[in-house]
Amino acid sequence: MARLLEPVSNGMLHTPETPDDLAEALSRAARHLRTICLEGNGSKRLMAGPVACADETVTTAALHRVLEYEPRDLTVSVEAGLPWREFTALLRQNRQMVPLDPPFAEQATVGGVVASNSSGPRRRLYGTARDMVIGMCFVTLARRIVQSGGMVVKNVAGLDMAKLMIGSFGTLAAIAVVNFKVQPMPEVERTMLLSFADSKTAFEARARLLASVLQPAAIDLFNPPAGVHGSPAWILAVRAAGNQTAVDRYQRDLASLGDAQALEGAPHEEFWRQVEDFTPHFLAAHPDGAVVRVSATLTDLEKCMAPLTVPAMARAGSGVCYMYFDETGSAARYLADVAGLGLKAVIEFAPEARKSELELWPAPGADFETMRRLKALFDPSNVLNRGRLYHRL
Repeated sequence: MARLLEPVSNGMLHTPETPDDLAEALSRAARHLRTICLEGNGSKRLMAGPVACADETVTTAALHRVLEYEPRDLTVSVEAGLPWREFTALLRQNRQMVPLDPPFAEQATVGGVVASNSSGPRRRLYGTARDMVIGMCFVTLARRIVQSGGMVVKNVAGLDMAKLMIGSFGTLAAIAVVNFKVQPMPEVERTMLLSFADSKTAFEARARLLASVLQPAAIDLFNPPAGVHGSPAWILAVRAAGNQTAVDRYQRDLASLGDAQALEGAPHEEFWRQVEDFTPHFLAAHPDGAVVRVSATLTDLEKCMAPLTVPAMARAGSGVCYMYFDETGSAARYLADVAGLGLKAVIEFAPEARKSELELWPAPGADFETMRRLKALFDPSNVLNRGRLYHRL
């Protein structure tokens, strides 16, 4: 049975140690129509919708076993509560990786990263969780333990059920186990930082890079207010990976695009760790701060990023941009402006106390009705993680 701990501010706390314990904790609460707050380590409470006050809190933090790891097969199966840093350290021992680069990685669990569909700079080359998850075990409020997918990279049978859980913020069911395909770490990695005086030249360099034969692992663009690497310029950060010959070619070719600085070894790793931690550090320094995420075309990315006077960081090869506002009201006004332009945008992070007064997701899209029907199917009494999906579900 799950351990029942002392009462906490958000209801009674349960820490199940097996998927069966998790199923029992969820189903028992649901049968009695008790509302449930479901989380891992709670590292993303500032993300998406509010963490509503609930009768019971269920955490997957005690589900932290490595169930199966076959380095030669490039697959791994772990429980949802395994800390993300512990997970990546395990893979690194065999020079392997699941390159999601999520924010809050120091505190995050595997399940939390997947449930929030968190990703980072290397999404351009490797994709998101939907590209790396090959199977999953999740638990429903009806006490069903559902196996979806498997441990074979090409096995897609039933995987759509698992994909429903990715990005659902625990509003449908509880992720108990995740199976990943893993990637071999590249032989050599090097970062080139290109500096530009204005947005026009920075985006021109970005366009030339995208039109070239080069396929970097990451192309991130930072505006001057971001102050990345202590620079007041526009910075285009290019992460090159491959063998020595390929990476040397990256450095030669990129030198023609602008003033470039190369980072390798520890400086390279530290730079991308700072990028990964940019959001957590900003929010820690700005208690009323908020982060807006905009998904745009490559052309529209320049239009929405160039005029900004606040820090901004873009996945410049995919069109996703994060804008950092030190005051939540400014973020809300900006969100309304970009939504009026037809761009897809959400307030990704905001103070918990302010979320109830904000329109976090002004334009959900045509598929939202399908999401609403899924919620009614999985959680007809609306007891699980109410409002966590940007206050919409």
